[in-house]
Amino acid sequence: MLEKLFKKKVKSDKELIYSPLDGKVIPLEKVPDPVFSQKLMGEGLAVYPSKGILVSPVDGEIIQVFNTKHAIGIYSVNGLELLIHVGLETVELQGEGFNVLVKQGQKVKVGDPLLEFDIEFIKNHNKDTVTPIIITNSSEKIESIVQNSAEEVSKGEPLFTCKLKI
Repeated sequence: MLEKLFKKKVKSDKELIYSPLDGKVIPLEKVPDPVFSQKLMGEGLAVYPSKGILVSPVDGEIIQVFNTKHAIGIYSVNGLELLIHVGLETVELQGEGFNVLVKQGQKVKVGDPLLEFDIEFIKNHNKDTVTPIIITNSSEKIESIVQNSAEEVSKGEPLFTCKLKI
């Protein structure tokens, strides 16, 4: 009986989102695209990447890999839906400069590689590399967000903490 009790997971009222990238952290309000800066898709932060590798910011499941390879959706163990969108207007690159390392339905842990991308290729095609990390169901699931990191962050370091609605 006690064994069953200890194996049962207790749902947390907080979820820590780790940085999926190395780079400079900026508030969403400073992303030069109104869809992100006005938080039309949800709450979050953005990172200007210094290296072209994207890792999972949470434990969860890949729920979407865009066919243009520039964005990935993840469903976290606490029910948050994250969208990581590498660069602005990068959909126009039609997948060039991107190498997806995961598939839809795949389980991931914090730090698992998701995507490789060529920062220079993106810049040479006049695209902004800023990468929003959005919680698309934030209005239903999140009470508040607290930024944990300094201006510079390494992948796997705490980026922000979400206080979940109970």
